[in-house]
This record gives sequence, structure tokens and C-alpha cells, in this order.
Amino acid sequence: MELRSGRRLHFSRQRLGQPSGGDGGGPDLISALPDDLLLLVLARLPCAGAAARTGILSRRWRDLWPHLRRIVFRDIAFDSIEPALGRISPVVSLLEIHARASTRRWSTDRVDTSRVNSLLRAAARLEPEELVFGLSSALIGDSPVVDLPCFNRATSIKLGLFSAIRVPAGVEVEFAALETLYLACRIDTLDSLLSSCPRLRTLYLSSTEWTRSVNIVAPVLKQLTMSLTASKISVISVLAPLVEKVSWKCCYMNGSITFGLWLLEQVPLQTAKRQGQLPSLHIRAHCDLSVYQDEADNFKQEIEKHLVAAFSVLELNLTTEGHVFGSLVFELFGIDRIRTDVRRLKVVLSRKIEEGCLPNYCPCEATGWRSQTISLTALEEVEINGFEGEDHDFDFLKLIVRCAPMLNRMIVKLSQEASTNNDVCAKIYNMFGAYSSVECCVYHSSEIDAKW
Repeated sequence: MELRSGRRLHFSRQRLGQPSGGDGGGPDLISALPDDLLLLVLARLPCAGAAARTGILSRRWRDLWPHLRRIVFRDIAFDSIEPALGRISPVVSLLEIHARASTRRWSTDRVDTSRVNSLLRAAARLEPEELVFGLSSALIGDSPVVDLPCFNRATSIKLGLFSAIRVPAGVEVEFAALETLYLACRIDTLDSLLSSCPRLRTLYLSSTEWTRSVNIVAPVLKQLTMSLTASKISVISVLAPLVEKVSWKCCYMNGSITFGLWLLEQVPLQTAKRQGQLPSLHIRAHCDLSVYQDEADNFKQEIEKHLVAAFSVLELNLTTEGHVFGSLVFELFGIDRIRTDVRRLKVVLSRKIEEGCLPNYCPCEATGWRSQTISLTALEEVEINGFEGEDHDFDFLKLIVRCAPMLNRMIVKLSQEASTNNDVCAKIYNMFGAYSSVECCVYHSSEIDAKW
């Protein structure tokens, strides 16, 4: 066995295998083992704190743990970590730090920016190949701006700081070996950091704070995972010409993006995870009669910002509350890339309350969508889940068939109420009898009812 020191370990049967005497009171054979072998024992323990506590067994063990190659601090008081790092031998394979917030009730203990930066500099002196550094929001309080020092040897860095991260101003920093970066922090302050990572292949970004802008420049990036929260985003720019996998999710708060009665909730974008799967754009929205605003252009422009990768499936999860949904769908088809690239459309309809449209006139009908003429030349398959059989539902089907010359399959899954109404099935049958090129499947409660 080759040890950290480069020596090879040879076991002596005579030394370790012979009994020490009949009374069981012989020498401490474990403590007599070479340091490198004792370090292998300590490496099996879950964290550095447990390894340090083995010092109560023998004086021989007290100064061994700082020589471990993988150092993990879990549930350690913040002020205890930096002195402990000062005892560790440089060049470790893993440095993982999870600082403990105070458990005292109503505690106001917080760490400021200078203390976080000092701890990061102490971590950088150990030159880890992999860094995991996590601070809870309860510990850092008002989200300080953290200066990330250079980790020359790090190939992977994972930071959970709930704050802004930047490289130190006026200092030339390059993470020359870094290939994987995980950040849970504010996303709109990362320009200087990402520009210092020339070999970055995998980037994970997550932010629970409101994001105002996203600017990513990563020439050799292969995988991008993004999760953000926003009210309204001023700009999204992603320059990553070699990216192959994208998982993107933006959650909108406070009804900030609206189209008529519709409030935008989420915009996820997902490239194919496995062979045969199509890349997809998901949009989640719900109707609220109390928030009518005529801001169609803002609604479309906000969604266009998230189209950072190619897609061919559009899935809409719409809480209609009984309102017309066709106006929203065809408003989205007004976006060039959606209109020209979508091959499969899936619309999932639901309602939480029995609101329905207003008598005589309802704002959900404001666009005159039934008379639109849009060329959906790529659309081949449509699935509607929760079809209720109202007049506007059939109007939507007719408009889709008229605008999509390449459509060859229509799947209609009836709502629970529509499943009990034979007239709905008959009306669908009569409608698609005139479109012999379109295969139509109607489902009752996950069972196929009819096929034409």
C-alpha cells in the first residue's frame, strides 16, 4: 500500500500478529502503527472534529488529524474554524466547511464580511483540489459581499453563502484549474468571477434573492444549471457556444409579469436528459380576475429572455379558474422562436376555484384570438389535458388545426366533468371526421375512449 508520504507500507506478521502476553496487558499495538496507517483510520471518521477527539485515546493521536488529505468541518462554531485551519498541512484533496449558527434563542450572533473573507483566505492557503463552503443565512445576516480569493489547484468549488460573490478588486485572479462551480448566491454580481475561470465546464447557479440581470460568458462551458427568483429581469445574456446541457428555472413573484388576467409564475427550460427525449420549454401561469393589465408585449419580452437554448416542446401548465386559455396560447405563439421551433405542444389545464368568465364580456377574451392567422409550420402533435368541452375549448382545437399544416396527432384528455358528458366526445368525433390527416385520441380518466 502506497501512503501519502510516498513510502510503501509493509505489514510485519511478527510485529502485529504475535500476542503480547497472557494477561492482556501488553503494549498499545495500534498506536505503534506508522502515522500513514493511522491516518487511514482517521480518514474513515465522518469529520475533522471526530478525528481530533481521538486524541483522548493517546498522545500519539493528537497531532495526526491535521495531516489528513480530506478535511471536513461539520456543525463547528464559526470562530473555531480558522484556528483549526491554521494547524492543517497545506495541499489537501478536499476541504469542506459547514459553519454552525448559534442555537441560542433570539441570538443576534452574526459574522460580517471581513470575518468571512478572512476564513476564505485561510482556506485558500491549504490549496484544496475540491472546496465546499457553506454558511447559513442565519449566520451571515445581511448578505455581505464576499471576496473569493484564488484557489490555484481547485477543480471544483461549491459555495453556499446566500450573498454576493466577487473576486477581490485590483487583484489579478485566475482559477486556472477550475472546471466545476456551484454557487448559491446573488447571480447578478458574477461577471468578474466567471471571467476568471477559463476552463469552466459545469456551472450551477441558485439564488433565492430577486435577480435583476444575468450575464454569463463561458467559452468552454458544457453544462449550465440555473435556478433564480425574479420580479422582472432587465437582461439575460448567456454566451456559451459549446454548452450541451441546460436546466433553467425562473420563478416570478408578486404577479409582476402579466398578460390580461394571466400572471406568470415559472419559466423552466430543459435540454434533453437522455437519448430520445426532446428539449422543452415550460411555462406556468394562472388566472386572477382582480389583476387585469394589458401588457402583452412585456409578457412576451420577459419569456423571450429565457430562451437561452434550443427547444422543440412547449408545455403550458395553466390554472384557468374557468377562463378562456386560447388567447394566452396564441399570444405565446406570437414569439418567433416558439412559433417556428415547437413540434409538440402540451397544455395542462386546471382550476382551483369555480370562478368562470364574467357575463356578457370577460377580459380573458380581449385579444380576438379566434380570428388570428399564425403559421405553425413545425407543429406535429398537440396534447390537451383537462379539456372541459366549452365552446372556447373547441374554438382552440379548430384554430390549432387550421394554423398547423403538419399536425398529425391530437390527444385530448377530458376533465372529470367532461368525462361524464357524451356530447363532448361526439362533438370531438364530428369535428375531426373532417380532418383525415390528423389522428385524434380521446381519453377518459387515463383510459383511451376513441381513436380516429
